[in-house]
Amino acid sequence: MLKLACQEQLLPGDTLEQKWEFATAAGYDAIELRGKKDFALQQRLPELHRAARNGVVMRTVCVDMLHFFGAFDPDLRADAVKQMRSQLSVIAELGGVGAMTPASYGMFSRRLPPFEPPRTEEQDREVLLAGLTELGEHARAEGVLLLLEPLNRYEDHMVNRLEQAASLIDEVGLDSVRIGADTYHMNIEEDDPADSLVRFAAYLGHVQVSDSNRLQPGAGHLDWPAVLGALAALGYEGDLALESRLRGEPADAVASVPPFLRRLA
Repeated sequence: MLKLACQEQLLPGDTLEQKWEFATAAGYDAIELRGKKDFALQQRLPELHRAARNGVVMRTVCVDMLHFFGAFDPDLRADAVKQMRSQLSVIAELGGVGAMTPASYGMFSRRLPPFEPPRTEEQDREVLLAGLTELGEHARAEGVLLLLEPLNRYEDHMVNRLEQAASLIDEVGLDSVRIGADTYHMNIEEDDPADSLVRFAAYLGHVQVSDSNRLQPGAGHLDWPAVLGALAALGYEGDLALESRLRGEPADAVASVPPFLRRLA
């Protein structure tokens, strides 16, 4: 059975309970939270616990900040690690699965001038391994997953493909660090997204969905039967979480996704 989640900012409603009412009516099974800066998710714990008591299912959180654990600046790296440790603890307290983060976003691209980043590839890898190890050990202690998201080449210069994330995970050596795959980025970077999902199934912890143009599934040209077929073949049991921009009236666009994906699954 396909399990679908929707990120909270895409759902209409002023409270998580109102968003959940819409989400369940539309065919979603969970809400994916957004983890903003300054320990915002931790500060929301009373709200999150109330929502959980009222039946809202929240299995994952996706970081929503401007800097990440792979930042060039050591102070920003340290802050990102502290924020992610907090988000991992919060999602654990809610009984969830894990927290998702990229290595960086918008920090540098080898595809645009000046082309050469201020760190070498070896230095990049050293920074990434240090961050993944610290966060992975914290995730293991909390009983949840740290989900590493590869981004496309224009948004990050370090981790673009599933195989790169898998290589880092192998070196870290912690089962608490898994891949958080995103179909939009995979459409740009993977030779065959469906095949990549199968090849790296052992590393897969979470999947976010949007179409080839970053809009809701069904608004682009991604081969959804192939992607959904691959996930079914490998026995993926996690959520497919909607993270996208929306074309059309927002509520209608969000509501269109569950029937579209379930029809093709």
